[in-house]
Amino acid sequence: MDYDTGSTAWVLVSAALVLFMTPGLAFFYGGMVRSKNVLGMLMQNFFSMGLISVLWAAVGFSLAFGDGGGFIGNFDFAGMKDLAKEGLELPGYHEELALVVPPFAFFAFQMMFAVITPALFTGAIADRVKFRGYVVFLGLWSLLVYSPLAHWVFSPTGWLFKRGALDFAGGAVIHINAGVAALVLALVVGKRKGWPQEAMHPHSLPLTLLGTGILWFGWFGFNAGSALSSGSLAAQALVNTHLAAAAGMLGWLLVERLKDGKPTTLGAASGAVAGLVAITPCAGFVGGLAPLAIGGAAGIICYLAIHLKFRFGYDDSLDVVGVHLVGGIVGALLLGVFGDTKVNSFGFDGLINGSSDLMMDQLVAVGATIAFSAVASLILALIVNAVIGLRVSDDDEAQGLDLSQHAEAAYNLGDFGTKERIGA
Repeated sequence: MDYDTGSTAWVLVSAALVLFMTPGLAFFYGGMVRSKNVLGMLMQNFFSMGLISVLWAAVGFSLAFGDGGGFIGNFDFAGMKDLAKEGLELPGYHEELALVVPPFAFFAFQMMFAVITPALFTGAIADRVKFRGYVVFLGLWSLLVYSPLAHWVFSPTGWLFKRGALDFAGGAVIHINAGVAALVLALVVGKRKGWPQEAMHPHSLPLTLLGTGILWFGWFGFNAGSALSSGSLAAQALVNTHLAAAAGMLGWLLVERLKDGKPTTLGAASGAVAGLVAITPCAGFVGGLAPLAIGGAAGIICYLAIHLKFRFGYDDSLDVVGVHLVGGIVGALLLGVFGDTKVNSFGFDGLINGSSDLMMDQLVAVGATIAFSAVASLILALIVNAVIGLRVSDDDEAQGLDLSQHAEAAYNLGDFGTKERIGA
């Protein structure tokens, strides 16, 4: 089979961009925690790059894209079996859906999605999770929650794909899914000691802004790469991604200024990410000014949503629920409003273009994702918590995860001060 070399190059570059997002996420989260926990946060994110890549090659990809029916794949591609076979067509990817890139390029691109998705929920349990418990939950969740949902939505043989639900780059599979898991974990692990009475300020907002910039940059591969070609659809998705991020930042800062009196750098970073989250399911299905509306709405709604944790009493440390769960829902449902077949003939028209069918399908997809992820994540969290434990001891939490879990310190400022005094 002859593949399009330009599209193959773009998908491979996009895979690298998506992988780069995971270190970006590590810095985004790492800057927001207290200094005694920054290496713990970085390690949780970086570790996902190792464990999930191995699991994806072993069985994850096969469960997501094998032909096992509407709800989960099978083991046909376990161990990457036959992926290099001449003329291989992945299940469902034929005729008008036929891939123009080699299956291995598609495998690599989807692997990076699988890597970053569970890394997202680390922000909800920052400062208090036991590394060993996190590792076990991470692996089980990737195989038993992420891979089946990826099959439902991304695989042409999945039941939500067949129903007509749209998710261009992972609004439901990635953001809603991880956001639900984040809420479940926050409830199972419990609140940080002293929260919410004690102020727990970010220790390095420059790190958070650096992480935001890396995420924004990598998101071009995340969304535009999901076109799986290097044509006009990829260009549309890239422009939509950028505009939504910009509008998300402005929307967040506007409401923050009105409510709190001052716009903040943390607000700018959070708003941009909210816009990026919301445009993810829509990027290749909307056009015109729709990304500005989607991003702006996400910035405003997600800002309001992050305050729900104080009303309901769950300690979502870094606002994963408010940004990723709520932002993913906003994007998935606004796709039902702004969907436009003039942008992508493989999509469907939304309410603004005269059809309500897509909105109904999006509602089903959102509801099914929340229900499945909540139940499966809760079962896994309770099992891991009972067998291994997810929460560190009070002493370890007070000491910080860097020392208690990894025997390291991010900043040796005491030594630096001693040397300065000696030199003086």
